[in-house]
Amino acid sequence: MRVLFAGSPEIAVPALEAIAARHRLVGALTNPPSAKGRGLALSGTPVAAAAAALGVPVLSPERLGPAEREAVAALGPELLVVFAYGRIFGPKFMALFPKGGINAHPSLLPRWRGCAPIPYAILNRDPMTGVSVQYVAPRMDSGDVLATREIALDGTETTESLSGLSAGIGAELLVSVIDGIEAGTARGEPQDEPAATYCAALTKDGGLVDWGSSSLEIDARVRAFHPWPGAWTTFSGERLALLTARPCPGDASASEPGTVLSVDKSKGIMVQTGEGQLALARLQLRGKRPMDFKDFANGARGLIGTRLGAS
Repeated sequence: MRVLFAGSPEIAVPALEAIAARHRLVGALTNPPSAKGRGLALSGTPVAAAAAALGVPVLSPERLGPAEREAVAALGPELLVVFAYGRIFGPKFMALFPKGGINAHPSLLPRWRGCAPIPYAILNRDPMTGVSVQYVAPRMDSGDVLATREIALDGTETTESLSGLSAGIGAELLVSVIDGIEAGTARGEPQDEPAATYCAALTKDGGLVDWGSSSLEIDARVRAFHPWPGAWTTFSGERLALLTARPCPGDASASEPGTVLSVDKSKGIMVQTGEGQLALARLQLRGKRPMDFKDFANGARGLIGTRLGAS
């Protein structure tokens, strides 16, 4: 099967490599290079780097206009395979693929359609998520589902760890579905449209912690926003990133939410929330290195009794 792969971030790389090992990967469609780092040097996507290492032609256009469609057509693809490309494909583009297109999505569709399904599953403390492979459709993530695999969540996952797991599962499912399409045995199942839920893009400052929330909700935010954009609060007017935390939902105190109550030698820096306490285990002040709670507490004067997030 002649496949054009479309994707950009790290989560898509295992799928690209797995498809290249079994089918004819004629090209990789990915986002243009972007400015990164302090020097703002242009850097290609992880998919671009992986495709180049395999000797696969890389296309990284700003738009998918007539010239770009002509370049894709010249590669002679039969099937479009998508994993985290982030764009909607129009009918003229999809007409280039005799076998149509399939897309891997890291959720159990129709739950969490959109661009941030992994953080949303963690934020909402879902007991289960997974990976789905669907046909590419005109409406976002609405195509018939060809394959799914469930992932049970235990409340310790971060977006980073769950993305890594989903990447491997997505690669396996995509290869299996491509084999089925080639053999003529693939069958899609319509989604339950009334059950659909949606997620929005994360924002740079979206990780701001509301200490009036419960310890379970704040813990979920810390995990969902790791590694980007990060959960944060303020300490003595400085931005303080919360890298690792642990909820203590049964603990209670009469103190106001956000108040640092104590430093527990085994748990961390204990902070009152709207319901229960949160133990902060690893933190980072803006411009400083990450620190474990013991080192942070040793260097933070007047920590106990301080109210985090206070203006």
